[in-house]
Amino acid sequence: MKNQKPFNAPDAPLPVGKRHQHRSSPVVGVLLCTYNGEQYISQQIDSIVDQSHQNWKIYISDDGSTDSTLQILEGYQQKIGQERLQVFQGPKAGFAKNFLSMINRDEIEADYFAFSDQDDIWLKDKLERSLNFFSDASADGPTLYCSRTILFGKNNSKKETSPLFKAPPSFKNALVQSLAGGNTMLINGIGRELLKGVSSKFEIVSHDWITYLIISGCGGQVIYDPEPTVLYRQHENNLIGGNMSLQDRINRLRKVLGGSFIEWNDNNLLIINSLKVTLTDQNKTTLECFELARKSSFLKRIALIIKSGVYRQTVAGNISLAIATVLNKL
Repeated sequence: MKNQKPFNAPDAPLPVGKRHQHRSSPVVGVLLCTYNGEQYISQQIDSIVDQSHQNWKIYISDDGSTDSTLQILEGYQQKIGQERLQVFQGPKAGFAKNFLSMINRDEIEADYFAFSDQDDIWLKDKLERSLNFFSDASADGPTLYCSRTILFGKNNSKKETSPLFKAPPSFKNALVQSLAGGNTMLINGIGRELLKGVSSKFEIVSHDWITYLIISGCGGQVIYDPEPTVLYRQHENNLIGGNMSLQDRINRLRKVLGGSFIEWNDNNLLIINSLKVTLTDQNKTTLECFELARKSSFLKRIALIIKSGVYRQTVAGNISLAIATVLNKL
């Protein structure tokens, strides 16, 4: 990775990775992380098994479950075969590092890779729809697909759809916002090779945010699908909620003003700087303006944030960004 140029450069070399030739029916590696998921894991696996695109393999990293999760997984292995469902022991360092640990496992081979949470339900055409978008994408660079979700509660009752984002996906957006949930994401093999560059020594805010940040930063293609592909379960044990209600947004603003945004940015910037050589020249400039703004006096800080061009996807989000800028909470 050290000598690699940004992927939008004409002579950018491709990372070395396992490439498959079955373009008509590509293999999708589903990367599913579990931890004490006995209550919902069967519904999620059933929704994967029932996909309209059937050329998949499920790779599961369990982070030390003490309930019946592993027994449930053994039952599915017997049902669908160990060659199609493999279980690994996770690093026991949180969900984000568990996901990224799977990115680095040599045993995991596929053409594309989908992140999966243990308590959601995939719509039947999730994989097929994701792959259809890839058919129009460049085969020579990293590509990320993501979509909206449908939030639902304990009784599987459908609720509202996640916000429709209309601003284009970009590195300028990724620096200050995670675009979509990892549970909707599909990346290609080149995208996976990029993510392998993330050192395990770093604290990771979320695997979906860092995926968006890295792939957009190097000039890769980010596809945002306005149609939902996942039923995103909301319950008291959610590690990350939907941030849909007014109270959710107020709580999020409190976190931003309380210093969480600073901490999140600190962690993300350490990671993106470790991969800075892969960024496009334009994104390097954006990054430098944003980093300098965080250390600057009031007027200079505002000028540098404007120059950087960073933005969030909603009016409310941009207002909170402006407040964070004024109060030096970047």
